[in-house]
Amino acid sequence: MFREMVQEAIAAELPGRAQEDVEDYVTKLLVQFVKTDQVFLIRDPFGKPLTSVYEMLGEADVLINADSFERERAVHKHIGDYILFWTGVNPDFLRRMKLDDGRDLVCDYTRQGKTSYEVVSTFDYSPYEREAPVFRKLSEGFEGLSYALGHLRRHLPFHAAS
Repeated sequence: MFREMVQEAIAAELPGRAQEDVEDYVTKLLVQFVKTDQVFLIRDPFGKPLTSVYEMLGEADVLINADSFERERAVHKHIGDYILFWTGVNPDFLRRMKLDDGRDLVCDYTRQGKTSYEVVSTFDYSPYEREAPVFRKLSEGFEGLSYALGHLRRHLPFHAAS
């Protein structure tokens, strides 16, 4: 179901730019994020889920908290996913979090989502070489994909009119 909806949303918002690998990735992301624990996957050293992109960036930095480059990649992948999901599916969540929490007050979510996916795309060696081009496309098409997810959200049968 999600696959067809993602394909239709991307075709509606990004005509001529549909790419099966990106559609597959976005579909898997939506299915994965159905579980709330996957949305808030990144945790601090005490096990507390991180909701602030600012905090997640600290977990992604090998000079601060990340204990390996693989951890850096994993956290940046999650940051890109997290921002793409929220900017498309429920942008009000990020706005509320920015105002209520304050830690992301100066965060440009779109720019950070693009940057995080770009970082992930630089891991172009084994075992990540096959995924690297997909993350390059996600970075380059971030705004359009976010908009396509908004289109998808507006056309879900259980979406309440705003």
